[in-house]
Amino acid sequence: MTTRLADIAAQAGVSEATVSRVLNGKPGVAATTRQSVLAALDVLGYERPVRLRQRSEGLVGLITPELENPIFPALAQVIGQALTRQGYTPVLATQTPGGSTEDELTEMLVDRGVAGIIYVSGLHADTTADMERYERLRAQGVPYVLVDGFSPKVQAPFISPDDRAAMTLAVTHLVSLGHTRIGLALGPKRFVPVQRKIDGFVRAMQDQLGLNPQEIEAELVQHSLYTLEGGQAATAALIERGCTAVVCASDMMALGAIRAARQRGHEVPRDVSVVGFDDSPLIAFTDPPLTTVRKPVPAMGQAAVRTLLEEIGGTPAPHSEFVFMPELVVRGSTASAPGERNRP
Repeated sequence: MTTRLADIAAQAGVSEATVSRVLNGKPGVAATTRQSVLAALDVLGYERPVRLRQRSEGLVGLITPELENPIFPALAQVIGQALTRQGYTPVLATQTPGGSTEDELTEMLVDRGVAGIIYVSGLHADTTADMERYERLRAQGVPYVLVDGFSPKVQAPFISPDDRAAMTLAVTHLVSLGHTRIGLALGPKRFVPVQRKIDGFVRAMQDQLGLNPQEIEAELVQHSLYTLEGGQAATAALIERGCTAVVCASDMMALGAIRAARQRGHEVPRDVSVVGFDDSPLIAFTDPPLTTVRKPVPAMGQAAVRTLLEEIGGTPAPHSEFVFMPELVVRGSTASAPGERNRP
């Protein structure tokens, strides 16, 4: 117990005596200090004493397309923790191939009286999907926030990474290493983040290498699936077209890109450089450690919760898009272009 008190006190930045007062429900502790102690309990994985457990403010639904890509569990964790700190109970609903659709999951959550819903990479990101479903949900009085993907047809708050800036970061890095034949591997073109990445990639290649936009799209952009196998197939095609570097729209695709390069007898990064996108958990420990563009997951998850709670509280956030800047993380999967190393 003494060790536990010391841990909690250190985490919360207060004395052990203060921790003891909070845990025993004694008066005389400032609300902010009390909150810090309770947050420290949560962070360290200790259960709150029964008397201190807040009555649930209600359920909040979180709908994700899948959990195989580690970026989705990472985002779900940030959102879940932020909701719990505010007294809400997160309910994670995941689509599965051949299983529940986004509409069915939405209906299930609404039937259970959720206070609001956060959608991650949902149909709102698909330019071919019918956006009326979101207007119908608004008519039912259910607040919601949409993460990853934007539609001008939906009057709701959107949370997005700056996909165009992400591509500029990746291309600038590879051009600085002497690469001039850079490919882009990404998912189906109907998705908003895909279109934005293409836009950013084409512009960066045009600005930095003076290439023709039509040629870039025709020769250097390869659509596939957002999976390891998808990255492998797309990269195989790009290597055939002479690419010495490949930018991938997800870390999972980047792992497939490395596999495709190796299957052709190439070494990464000696012969082919690979850049991912997301900076998923554990991606720093791949072989080689992956250079990637880090998606600002903590900031995006917290903003999604803050925005939803404003909607629930009756002070709606502006119906606009909140865009978060990504960051390039350079590791071991990128190096000088093969021709550059042979120069005197």
